[in-house]
Amino acid sequence: MEINLVSDTVTKPSNEMLQYMFRAKVGDDVYKQDPTVNELEESVAHLFGMEAALFFPSGTMANQTAIKLHTQPGEQVICDKYSHIYHYEGGGASFNSGVSCSLVDGTRGLITAEQVRAHINDPEFYHAPKSALVSLENTTNKGGGACYEILEMKRIKQVCLEHDLKYHLDGARLWNAMVAKKQHPKQFGELFDTISVCLSKGLGAPVGSLLLGSKNDMKRALRIRKILGGGMRQAGYLAAAGMYALQNNILRLEEDHQRAQELGALLATLPWIEKVEPIETNIIIFSVRKTLEEKWVIDKLKQKNIHISSMGQGKLRIVTHLDYKQVMHSYVMEHLAKMVF
Repeated sequence: MEINLVSDTVTKPSNEMLQYMFRAKVGDDVYKQDPTVNELEESVAHLFGMEAALFFPSGTMANQTAIKLHTQPGEQVICDKYSHIYHYEGGGASFNSGVSCSLVDGTRGLITAEQVRAHINDPEFYHAPKSALVSLENTTNKGGGACYEILEMKRIKQVCLEHDLKYHLDGARLWNAMVAKKQHPKQFGELFDTISVCLSKGLGAPVGSLLLGSKNDMKRALRIRKILGGGMRQAGYLAAAGMYALQNNILRLEEDHQRAQELGALLATLPWIEKVEPIETNIIIFSVRKTLEEKWVIDKLKQKNIHISSMGQGKLRIVTHLDYKQVMHSYVMEHLAKMVF
């Protein structure tokens, strides 16, 4: 039994999802003639109460398109120091849009309205980059799956309005946040200029993200997606997987969150663990004792066919997901409890 807890992107389509994909009606999406892609875009836009959506092959491309939409070369994006757009998108903000990032020292990847305000450059001071965009991440990846409160996001929105800044949400794991916090998609659609949502993290689709926004912005985004090479032809087979995921795999995210809580509670009792970060969703980040190397823990778990990932500096990460079944969970809990160093 191989148990992969490196990420929630390692899931494979279920037989039911595959059958749904096989039955998809398709066309050429580059010409906007794929009925299943069109249905997915319309459905998700309606879900969030936004005007339009555009299907992308990856969340990175969706985020990079949003940055391009909202900025000009030489401008600056305000984001947390742990942000995915800064750490894990290959330097795309500078490469694609010619912008820099003003990094906020947030808490577990979460930033406040006061911090955003403090990072806005005076638009008359031409020696500094012009602040143009605020980007949040929900849930936070390097922050261990932490979630924003609606009230704080509203406060940040007010700062954006006061300073004429655009407002983007990297919602790769937004479904997890909404389930954990009992929030509704329209609460997010009311706040942000653009939102990216992922279908292959947590929801189990093999490929795909969407960018949501105004009709005008999505028309411009279509051109940017083309330039970035993101146009796909009979993409309805992939969009169908997303439709199935949205209809069947959102509420069950609670199971992933519960198993993450149980793993975290166990880890907190083990003598070789230094610290377990607070757990809100499906990501567990924990630190090992200073006398240990994280590689030793990873290798020992590999011997039991359990795979987790290192974040460096003594930190390790476990991510629960829909392919992590109860029998696997019991096995992992048993072997973690037995591990000694």
